Amino acid sequence: MWGEAAARSRLVVMLVRTKQELREEVARLTGSIGLVMTMGALHEGHLNLVRRAREECEHVVVSIYVNPLQFGPGEDFDAYPRTLEADLELLGDVDIVFAPSDEEMYGSGPLVRIDPGELAGKFEGKTRPTHFAGVAQVVTKVINLVRPDKAFFGQKDAQQLALVRLLNRELDLGTEIVAVPIARSESGLALSSRNSYLSEEEQERALALHEALLEARAEGAAGASAEQVEENLRQRLSAAPGVQLDYAAVVDPVTFGPAGTAGLAIVAAWVGPTRLIDNMEVTCG
Repeated sequence: MWGEAAARSRLVVMLVRTKQELREEVARLTGSIGLVMTMGALHEGHLNLVRRAREECEHVVVSIYVNPLQFGPGEDFDAYPRTLEADLELLGDVDIVFAPSDEEMYGSGPLVRIDPGELAGKFEGKTRPTHFAGVAQVVTKVINLVRPDKAFFGQKDAQQLALVRLLNRELDLGTEIVAVPIARSESGLALSSRNSYLSEEEQERALALHEALLEARAEGAAGASAEQVEENLRQRLSAAPGVQLDYAAVVDPVTFGPAGTAGLAIVAAWVGPTRLIDNMEVTCG
């Protein structure tokens, strides 16, 4: 772990806008590098990733980029919050922040695309068919640019985490993928940049996702099968006021196929116009 002395010795944050600048600044760093990839509009969940990276690595690089390839037609790409100045203040003493333009990232392309495979067609990928191809593209590019020792991803985006681990292995990206637990508000709502879209009433309704997951975990611990837990989870959220269920399932956390005794309960739902996701580990009978 790197304590106060290491924190005091850090460089003032370096904001870079081009890939060449990023390569040059990374080349000046000596010691281990941790990478945190974000789309900005930072909240405590992102800062947890940064803190974990600071603990485990000598240097921290953060990317802030609203990746258009992750958004499908009719999604909130144009409305997605872009708050770079505030984000930089929150980040404090990280070594490098990479905040490129779309043109810098992809030029007139991308002309070569990554096929994210079978995992990308389930659950999130079924609702958002192009999403994980966009994730795979940007994750591969940024990891190749930074060449970090470790890259830190939140467990809230559980299917994305599983895909990134698979991507790292299959394409030999050469970094260690570190999972960081979900950050939640005091009420239990999983923190997300999209929470800013919710009205006060919608925030109250959104708590149904967390409450349903807690009940699913309790049912599994009491001996219910994965199938029983999944069916009850689906029924509970289908009946929740103000919640429009997309999916609720209990899956294997690595393959997102059928769960064994150690599973992951995953949910996605709209609350008002805002689509939210959450998950929780469950042990089933």
